[in-house]
Amino acid sequence: MKRNNRRREPPDGSGTARRGRAGPAGEDALGHASAALQRAGFLDATLVLRWREIAGADIARIAEPLKLTEGPEGAVLTLKCEAGAAVFLQHQTRDLLERLATYLGRDRIARVRLVSGELERAEGPPDHPGAGAGGPDEPANPLTLSQALERLERRRNRARPKTR
Repeated sequence: MKRNNRRREPPDGSGTARRGRAGPAGEDALGHASAALQRAGFLDATLVLRWREIAGADIARIAEPLKLTEGPEGAVLTLKCEAGAAVFLQHQTRDLLERLATYLGRDRIARVRLVSGELERAEGPPDHPGAGAGGPDEPANPLTLSQALERLERRRNRARPKTR
């Protein structure tokens, strides 16, 4: 009888994970992201992820949550904001605290601390390379439906030779 050097795993699949195998990238990224957020004091990542909804578009454009520090009187939320926006945000702290209380619960955040700095602007995804880059015979302006259909018909007729 021939012997095999490979170890046999139980048929129920309860064996240990194999080494050197690629796993889902999301698991690794989620672990690193949650560890970084916990170091910054955010036990729940939704405050950072839903910041635009919570704070509103005006405040989210000029400030972002940096750190959440728990204290005996309540938590202190540290916001990183543009240097010129600090005065505006000081006037908006009462409104911001009300919004945070609506989302997180009453008396959870006692005060907001502002730290000036340059925000990293996340640009949207790049446009498709073919979008807006027309050929030499295409106009730069958007076409109406009838014009687009006529152009499609011309291209199709050019692409296939007429046979009889």
